[in-house]
This record gives sequence, C-alpha cells and structure tokens, in this order.
Amino acid sequence: MSSTWPKGFRAHAANIGVKDDTLDFSVVIGDPGTHCAAVFTQSRFAGCSVLISREHAAPGTARGVVTISKNSNVATGAQGDENARTVLAHVAAKLGVGSPELLIGSTGVIGREYPMDRILAGVDRLDPSTMDASLAQVAKAIMTTDTVHKTSRRSAGNAVIAGVAKGVGMIEPDMATLLTWIFTDADIAPADLDAVFRRVIARTFNSLSIDSDTSTSDSAAIFASGASGPVELGVFETALFDVCLDLTKQIARDGEGATKLLEVRVDGARDDAQAKRVAKAIVNSPLVKTAVHGADPNWGRIAMAVGKVYDDNLGPDTTVIRFGPMEVYPTTLDAADLEQLAAIMRRDHVLVHVSVGDGPGGWTVYGCDLSREYVAINADYTT
Repeated sequence: MSSTWPKGFRAHAANIGVKDDTLDFSVVIGDPGTHCAAVFTQSRFAGCSVLISREHAAPGTARGVVTISKNSNVATGAQGDENARTVLAHVAAKLGVGSPELLIGSTGVIGREYPMDRILAGVDRLDPSTMDASLAQVAKAIMTTDTVHKTSRRSAGNAVIAGVAKGVGMIEPDMATLLTWIFTDADIAPADLDAVFRRVIARTFNSLSIDSDTSTSDSAAIFASGASGPVELGVFETALFDVCLDLTKQIARDGEGATKLLEVRVDGARDDAQAKRVAKAIVNSPLVKTAVHGADPNWGRIAMAVGKVYDDNLGPDTTVIRFGPMEVYPTTLDAADLEQLAAIMRRDHVLVHVSVGDGPGGWTVYGCDLSREYVAINADYTT
C-alpha cells in the first residue's frame, strides 16, 4: 500500500475503456467508521452523479468515492441515473459495503450515457484484496483535459491530510469546484469536519476561476478515518487550508491553455463579500486575462473591472491598483514605469493587488491568463 495515503484508506485505479489507453476509473474506500463532509455544484443542470452523491453524503457516513473520467453522465435523464446507481451497486458489492456508503464523481463530455458494458466489465476486475493504487494514480485517473495530475499532502499533528483534484476548464465554482477528494486519518467530529471544510472551501476552491463557467459536475468531499486519533481543530484547519490552496493553485496554473497563475487580492472593502465580488470581476475579465497573457501593461483594464461592480462606495477616489509591489494607480507612470510593469507581467505568477477603501473586507481569488490555446482546445473538445 502506498505510503502517500493517510491511514485507513486503500485505492484502486484502472483503465476500463472510457478513455482510450489511460487511467479513467478509480475507487477509494475508508475503513469502517470513516465519515465525510461534501459540497456540490448549484448548477440547475447538475449531473446524476452529483444528485446521487448529495443523497449519499447527507448523513455524513459515506466512506468512499468512485470516479469515472471522460464522461460526465449529465443530461442523460432517468437512464443516466439508473446507470450511475448500477455502477455504485456493483462497486459496493465488490467491496462488501452498501451503496449509500459511496459517493460517485463523473467528469467529461455532457449528454452521453455511460458505456455500461465496458464500465461493468472494469468493475468486475476490481479485487478488494489488491487495492494498492497510489495517490498519484488516483489523481491521474480523474483527469480530463488536465496536462498534469494534482496531489497535495500535509501533516496535521499526528495525522495526515492528502488530496487529489482535477479541473482545467469550465471552472467558476458556485459551492466548491471541479472534482476534489480529500482524505485524512485525523479523528474529527462530523460537525467540526463539515464546518471546517466549508470554511476552507470558501477561501480556496470557491475562490478559483478559469473561464467563468460553472460545471454541472462540481463535487468536493473530505473523508476522515480517525485512524491517527484527535487533532487540535485549529491545527487541522490550517493543514487542510494548505492542501486545498496548493491544489487550487495547481488547477489555476494548469488552466486550459494557461501560461500564468493570476492571483487577485482585494482589501479595504466594505465586507468580505464585496471584496470577493471585485476580485472575481477582475479575474474573470477576458480583457484582464488577455493583457496578462501578453504582458501588456494596460493597467486600465483593472480599473474597468473594478468599475463594473456597481456598489455605491466604489470609485476612483478610493482605489489603489498594484501589480505585485508596484503601484500603477493613482500614481502617474512614464515609459520606464510601463516597461517595469510589463516585466512584472511577464512572470509566471502575476499578483494584482487592489485596495478599494479603508474597510475591513478582504478576499483573494485565483485564476489564469487567456490564450489562443484555450480557444483551440474548446473549439475542438468533442471532435
């Protein structure tokens, strides 16, 4: 068993023929007593996997997750629901658990039913006695157009927190985002696990945007086996935040066609909610994203994005715009300053810091630049 997993978990990853020749199916299961917390997309077109997983996650007693990549099983009606439940039933039978103890995640093309013959044949090959897939293998098995797999691991007292995530497009979360599964052997009470997870999600995955589009399949869950005993809650939350922020930044850097991580920090706002609105307006602006891609020192696009948040306390008299440590507004810039700004924007991590007043609110969001490659990828996604 790979040492990358927290105690109390085992995993399986395989190719079952949904993708051509790469890993496309994974199962992670926790020991009896494992419990979970989860959040899901608010899309009105949520997929069958999301609807079933909401149901199974509600009691907090789910202890494992099945993931199928390259097929989202969205907009497939009653047959899609039946297919997803059939997959879970077959996996559960193999593992000797009940279907409600498992969540299911699906990611890929919308509007296509599962290739059930191939999937069930793949499930039949699952051997619970040899579940030895690594964290990296599970991360690879949930990828779609990702160019790299995404994992993160931290210690929390005597416990470990480890996570996997996928996602590079159709990312503008409205709860969590994409698919991310987190595992820990810390003994955390169910109510505390849920509260901490939601706080961390808000500041990490829910503060991420690649292209302003909310997926129909977004799912995030954390599973706690308790095998390493209690952990002080503050220590646990800090380590969980570090894991989730690391994964968030990995996703932003790997955004479809991306060449740069874009970080937008807003402070001085009326409250945190206003700071987040302003930050999202900036990170989601195609004009800002293309300027960052081309290292074009057109800082006026940041001013434009702030200005389209129509709150009455926002305006030019109270706003300061910076790229990294360099103030670009209201300071007057000359040609040398603009070249310095262009040099900052040529870095692979571009920080935009905007102060909109002297209020207590602040928020940071994460995204990426917008390139020609993004258009190419999504113009040909299913063909």
